[in-house]
Amino acid sequence: MTKRYHCCATCMHFSAKKKTEGGMRYDCIRLGYETKPTYTFSCWDPKEHIKRLMEKENQSS
Repeated sequence: MTKRYHCCATCMHFSAKKKTEGGMRYDCIRLGYETKPTYTFSCWDPKEHIKRLMEKENQSS
């Protein structure tokens, strides 16, 4: 089930900010550089609500 949720956008270190010129900027606060919401890294630490979703799905399987 982790594979389904494992991406930067669901990580607690993911930061999304609107650029002043339009568009969005996505950063990994932990790694210190720009990323994309769909990227995956081995340091992934899911947000609390994602952890609950994964637990709920594991219980219903």
